[in-house]
Amino acid sequence: MAGIDLHIATGRDKREQAIETVSEPPPVLATAKEAMRHKLRTEAGRSIYKMRKAIVEPVFGQIKEQRSFRRFSLRGLDNVRCEWKLVCLASNLLKLFGSGWTPQAA
Repeated sequence: MAGIDLHIATGRDKREQAIETVSEPPPVLATAKEAMRHKLRTEAGRSIYKMRKAIVEPVFGQIKEQRSFRRFSLRGLDNVRCEWKLVCLASNLLKLFGSGWTPQAA
């Protein structure tokens, strides 16, 4: 995944618990999980990770609530992947249609 800077949760933090930020680089012998935990505790990592609430998570809520998609109808990983792609396609097309977008003739 060249060029993609991942920010993945490594566990749950309590809301009332203060999390101290770090500025030094991660330890040399850190595991992947420890390195990600360290990355998320930097000021830049925290600000980027906070944006997920405004960018990604509302989409899943909209699919669940507005499209009433609560469970997959098909079995098997390949079938579920196809069904999920269809749900995402329908959601994206409905958002485009709702915004007044019209396709341009080629």
